[in-house]
Amino acid sequence: MKLRFASLIATIVLAYSFLLFHMYQVQVVKGDYYLARAANQFLGSVEMSANRGVIYFTDKDGNHLPAATNKEYPVIYSVPKAIDDPSEAANTLAPVLHMDVAGLVKTFSKPNDSYEMLVHRASPEMAQAVDDLKMKGIYVDTQPGRFYPLGSVASQVLGFVGPSSSGTGEVGHYGLEKFYDAQLSGAIDETKLAKVNAGDDLLLTIDPNIQMEAERILRNVVKDNGASGGTVIVEDPKTGKILAMGSTPDFDPNEYSSSSLSDFLNPVTQQIYEPGSVFKVLTMAAGIDSGKLTPDTKYFDTGTLTMNGRTISNYDLRSHGPYGWATMTNVIEHSINTGAVYAERLIGRDIFKKYIARFGFSEKTGIDLPGELKGNISRLSPKEKDIAFATASYGQGVAVTPVELIAAMAAIANNGTLMRPYVDADLASRQIRNVITPESAKLVTDMMISAVDKAGVASISGYSLAGKTGSAFMPDFKNGGYTDRLIDSYVGFGPTSNPRFIALIRLDHLPSTALAATN
Repeated sequence: MKLRFASLIATIVLAYSFLLFHMYQVQVVKGDYYLARAANQFLGSVEMSANRGVIYFTDKDGNHLPAATNKEYPVIYSVPKAIDDPSEAANTLAPVLHMDVAGLVKTFSKPNDSYEMLVHRASPEMAQAVDDLKMKGIYVDTQPGRFYPLGSVASQVLGFVGPSSSGTGEVGHYGLEKFYDAQLSGAIDETKLAKVNAGDDLLLTIDPNIQMEAERILRNVVKDNGASGGTVIVEDPKTGKILAMGSTPDFDPNEYSSSSLSDFLNPVTQQIYEPGSVFKVLTMAAGIDSGKLTPDTKYFDTGTLTMNGRTISNYDLRSHGPYGWATMTNVIEHSINTGAVYAERLIGRDIFKKYIARFGFSEKTGIDLPGELKGNISRLSPKEKDIAFATASYGQGVAVTPVELIAAMAAIANNGTLMRPYVDADLASRQIRNVITPESAKLVTDMMISAVDKAGVASISGYSLAGKTGSAFMPDFKNGGYTDRLIDSYVGFGPTSNPRFIALIRLDHLPSTALAATN
């Protein structure tokens, strides 16, 4: 009996000894490591964890493709107070981390410092190299982070996830990551340092096949035409669904820190520009719907006209000369500046401005993206001279966003009804207002069809398409007036009997030699 009792006591003592030894190892020997690891997990994952909602593209068959998701990334951090020789550690680690020795020495020399992040998203190779060194006070762990499987595809639409301004956790920056940050992040109980609810997924109207093809085409035409950049949008004109949206230069949200801040802005919604001759279509729509003209209304073109001391010329005056008698349809077909001015003067200043406003250029479209700007039609003011209205008739002196322009042109494709553009597939389509009658929209569409057929720009055999080109000289913001560089735009939709898409493509900073080919 005594032997059994002694064995039991010995077992209990041995178990407690092992427990105390383990506690000593955790709290004393490896205390700094576990403290730093806890700090790493807290700072890195309270906001993000692995529970941020996934953003999906949606193709025409309803299939979902992840555009923004989550994965574990290697991180490398240090416990400076556990490092015996900061100089030796810095010299050993600097070549592996590709960091400055002096900076590491300063970091490792901080007294009583239990946590310093060294590399937030290390490559697997770098993480393995550090792990192989087995350096005291240097550790490799993982943190959940945002991952964009398609790299730069739709980067300005998506935005990215990065450190919050408070310095703890991460939040969405730019694009949908910012606009829907609360929905994607879910609810967080900061008192318990835990997620209350995981973030919701976000399904987009963007079709990955259309998006990638649109961006490929955009890159090619930018390169082929010597432009500095460009923008492309594809929309369903009947609903306002955005099927594709992209700009170049863009960025890789997985490596956003290596990109310029200017690349994060979305030119589709956050940049205004003078649209040029594309605007002639809207001038004709205003004239036809107001009853001031018809597609067959004629005027006599002399190639130029002078107003308020300024002379307006047709872009092709030198190569073509005056057109003589021309109809309003001819004005769209040949992009005749004097014809657009003639139409605006028939319409009258007040009615012209009313229609331009009704097409949406004095307000935001309401698209679900952050930082949207509205157009600037302030020159269409009673205080302005007639020349301001004249140049506006062919898209100079007024400024629009690309999303405003495609929404306005989509109204023509949609029987005269303006729709709110959107990218969240769970949103319902929403009518803004009727701008022109279906009959007027049909007449304007026929004029645009004729422009495609006569000019041969964007025509496709066997399909009926409507479209209009436009070029505008870029303003000289330093010296006033205009530069010799162009912004070129094209808007087209089809099939014209039942429009399923409308597309806009814009090229920036083109040489002026491109004018004759694009207006």
